[in-house]
Amino acid sequence: MKAILTILFIFAIFLNVFSQNEKKFIREGNKLYNQKNYNDAEVKYRKSLLKDSTYKIGNYNLANSLYKQKNFEEATRFYSNLAEKETDKSAKSKIYHNLGNSYLQTKEYEKGIEAYKQALKNNPTDIDTKYNLSYAMQMLKQQQQNKDNKNDKKDKDKKNEDKKDDKNKDDQNKDKQQNQDKKQQEQKQKQLKKEEAERMLEALKNDEKKTLDKVKKQKAVGVRVKTEKDW
Repeated sequence: MKAILTILFIFAIFLNVFSQNEKKFIREGNKLYNQKNYNDAEVKYRKSLLKDSTYKIGNYNLANSLYKQKNFEEATRFYSNLAEKETDKSAKSKIYHNLGNSYLQTKEYEKGIEAYKQALKNNPTDIDTKYNLSYAMQMLKQQQQNKDNKNDKKDKDKKNEDKKDDKNKDDQNKDKQQNQDKKQQEQKQKQLKKEEAERMLEALKNDEKKTLDKVKKQKAVGVRVKTEKDW
């Protein structure tokens, strides 16, 4: 019995020392956090979690230090895990509020709105959360309008590009037609020149023939001789 009591006593001392070390890292981290030394504060909080990874305060403060360093993705992961496990409404509201802020920083407005709504569900009187929710809704509306405008511009640019392509095609077809007309004209001119040359050649042949015929005729007639008249 004494042996069991001794073991339990030693175990209790160990747990106390373990808990003290854990809280020591949290206190040191908080001091650094308040000095805006968020990177070193993160290191202390992570050391506290090496002692107990489920320690809520350690996880929450670590998430806050990550948020301050603009590491919103990892901060979001810690806040989400905490929100799922937290049962106290007040603490749950604060976690969701910070989760909403993280989503707001990464312009994930729909997720941010949902987080703020969960925060208000657990604490309906939180003025800061109401304000942030209203702001997130305005930003979401603006984001959607910008997206619509961007799509409209994209469609307009596409139409202009299509018109440009059509104009280029028309110009190409026009150039092609002009080239074809030019070739046909050149062919006609060549044909005319050929026909003209043939006519000239034919005329020369005719003139030459006429000349030859005349010469032959003269040769056939010869020189006419005077003869005596009959009495």
